[in-house]
Amino acid sequence: MSQNDNNKQYRVAVIGSGPAGFYACEHLFKRTEHNFSIDMFDRLPTPHGLFRSGVAPDHQKIKSVTRVYDKIATNENFRFFGLVEYGKHITIDDLKRHYHIIIFATGAQTDRKMNIPGEDLEGSHTATEFVAWYNGHPDYKDYKFDLTQEKVAIVGVGNVAVDVARILCRTQAELMQTDIADYALEALKKSSVKEVYLLGRRGPAQAAFTNPEVKELGNLDDAHVITRIEEVELDEFTKELLKNKEDRSLVKKIEILNAYSEDIEFQKSKKLHIRFLVSPVEIIGDQEGKVKAVKLVKNELYKTDDGSLRSRATGETEELEAGLVFRSIGYHGVPLPQVPFHEKWGVIHNEKGRVIDPETNLHVPGIYSTGWIKRGPTGVIGTNKQDSGETVECIIEDIQSGHLLSPEASNPSDVSDLINERQPQHFSYEDWLRLNELEILKGEEQGRPRVKYTSIEDMLEAVKKNSD
Repeated sequence: MSQNDNNKQYRVAVIGSGPAGFYACEHLFKRTEHNFSIDMFDRLPTPHGLFRSGVAPDHQKIKSVTRVYDKIATNENFRFFGLVEYGKHITIDDLKRHYHIIIFATGAQTDRKMNIPGEDLEGSHTATEFVAWYNGHPDYKDYKFDLTQEKVAIVGVGNVAVDVARILCRTQAELMQTDIADYALEALKKSSVKEVYLLGRRGPAQAAFTNPEVKELGNLDDAHVITRIEEVELDEFTKELLKNKEDRSLVKKIEILNAYSEDIEFQKSKKLHIRFLVSPVEIIGDQEGKVKAVKLVKNELYKTDDGSLRSRATGETEELEAGLVFRSIGYHGVPLPQVPFHEKWGVIHNEKGRVIDPETNLHVPGIYSTGWIKRGPTGVIGTNKQDSGETVECIIEDIQSGHLLSPEASNPSDVSDLINERQPQHFSYEDWLRLNELEILKGEEQGRPRVKYTSIEDMLEAVKKNSD
């Protein structure tokens, strides 16, 4: 590599400002043998993705990780363009004209469907809608959920399903200690929900929730957690697995769930049932087309040829009364204009982060992916750090081989001019820090971590007012 190449500034566009996007920036800036200038784009004014709109409001400690992202954003070669949407304000051709490297970090934005009768009845929702609503996501602030219902069914036993159950079971006093959206706080204050059911199709050992998440349920102020002893009893295959392989985490999970099956004296007003080995086969509606019950089939576990445990229906069914249903059975990426997409897997076509043309099976020069839109909805938030590292390693290799884009207009001011023309209301990182400070100040007045602005118009107005 010549001295001239070493001093060359590589212009990078990152589409998406969640954990994966920020970790990609961090990895790039650490590669000091190269000079990177990064512009990050997000369709919302606010950065941090799931940390703002997905992480449960009663999990403030997890949200503190955003301080790392704020530090990354202080790099003089970093710029943030919020309220700038890919496919609307900027296109792939725009990006190719201005950048050597384009990284897509847009996540998995939709829930998988159950594909059962009644799934579209009134009162049947995705967990993502509810989570985004109570977290104050601008796209979901006007959604309505019928919290006059006394019984709620949540299909799935992952951490998101547990989050939904926990928020439904929290008291007003508990929720007042969080940064839950004001309108959600008010709606949940009037909630009639008395019983919540978490429904898992396989056994307790296969449940996707983590031990801290399920243990936390036992500490709710006004809700008992209940499991059925026959459903938390281990099958012969899992017993064999535990006997041959010491897995303390799994043993602990079973201990926690078994403790919830013991006889308790009910003194709390709400009940949270965790069910296993059941699958919904139909959502039953009333004469007005609203959810009134869920038809469940009892499952059994069997061992496949590859040694994994799967569930199959036994034919035994039951009806579970519920007026509100949330599905939380996994997520699916959304196709991006002019970016190769694998519909079945719900990810961008890629190999280790390099975007691949499915027709030629060759890397599309200079275009990459990271996070859930790259690998699918697996792992925890921290998994994105390693994932982004893999993508950045590919970028470094491609710098060596010259396998990047050759932009015609690589001056940062050219992009500023373009964005000012296409979206004059765009948000800078300084705008976000100002909004962040305002939200925290509003929260301090109420003894809460923050009070969120949930309308884009209000965000723009608040920042404008406090910068005049």
